[in-house]
Formats: sequence, structure tokens, C-alpha cells
Amino acid sequence: MSATSLKVTLVDINPQVVQAWQAAFEGNPEVAIVRGSLLDQKVDAWVTPTNARGSMDGGVDALVKRHFGPTIQVRLQSAIKQEFGALMPVGTATCVTTGHIQPRWLISTPTMVASAEDVSDTLNVALACAAAFQAIHQHNARSSDPITSVALPGLGANTGRVPARVCANLMWTGYTLFQDYRFRDWETLRAMLLAQLGGGINEDSQIRIQVL
Repeated sequence: MSATSLKVTLVDINPQVVQAWQAAFEGNPEVAIVRGSLLDQKVDAWVTPTNARGSMDGGVDALVKRHFGPTIQVRLQSAIKQEFGALMPVGTATCVTTGHIQPRWLISTPTMVASAEDVSDTLNVALACAAAFQAIHQHNARSSDPITSVALPGLGANTGRVPARVCANLMWTGYTLFQDYRFRDWETLRAMLLAQLGGGINEDSQIRIQVL
């Protein structure tokens, strides 16, 4: 599947995030922007921002866990252990089946290491957004049941305390990277994105991103 054939919906209950998306994605009319709940989106996959351990105990993660039941966290943490070991680094993502018809898939991408961490001075949102789209590429390359539509909330805009405009701009960067490139592995994705945005990172943020 090409990037242009994937139907992308950005959805959030926060009007400031929605307004910021409308400005950031003004040149991307193919992206639907909705004020509302992720749980109401009838798509193939939902994206949820998580922490490195996949503990679905706050923010959108907690809502998704409540919607699907505790088995979704078991599936997520099993996938993290299999694919990454103990922790799923920022700039990666994993895709698990929900056991439901809609959405059939849940893509989890960490915006932080621990729960309720302030990531407002990092590029974690851009890394997480790009990783979510990379996970779709990976899934579609190996599956006979491709993801053709996906819904994403404001990554890091709630628990991660990222300002709405910063969140929107970083998500636009992650989306643009998905439009323009395919990556052979997570390290290549991270390197490309950090090379593009590295001039905007302060010293403290560089350290935080490197150790995730």
C-alpha cells in the first residue's frame, strides 16, 4: 500500500489540539481532522501513545484498555517482550490484534519511558508519530490483512504535557516522513528524523532522547 492510499484521521477531544492540527496540516487535505473520541473512530487501527513498558495506566492508553479489557495490555506487553526485550524505545512501535472487528489492530508507540512523564522539551512526539506509521508499513508488508485506515490522537498532548501547537507540528513532521520515506529499521528512522530536526533540540533533550 502506498502512503497516499492510507486514510488518516487525527482525532482529539481537546479543541486546542484540533485547532493546531488544522493549521499544521493545512497543506494536507487528505488528512481528516476530527474533534471527538478515538473510541468512536471506525477504522482498521487505532494508535495509542504509551510508555516504554506498555503499561496502559493513564491517558488514552487507559481509555483503550478499558474499552478492550485487560487482555489488550497482556498482548501489548507480550509483543514488546518479543520484539524489544524489557522496554520499547521511543521511536519504535508495535502492532497487536484487538480481537475485535473494528478496529482490528492497535498500534502502540511510546512517547515516554515512565508513566506521566513530561516530554514537552523533547522530540518524542515526532519520533512516536513516525514510528506509528512505520509500524503500518511493516504490518502491511507481511500481512494479507492490511491496515487501510488509522486514527491517531494528540500524541503527548495530555499526559506528556506537550503544548498543542508543538504537538501538531511534531506530528506533521512524523507524518511527512512517512509520506516521503520507507525505513529498513527503527534506527534508520530515528537517525533520519533527528537529522532533520536536530537543530531544534536543546542539550538536555538530546540526552533524554539518546537514552530512551
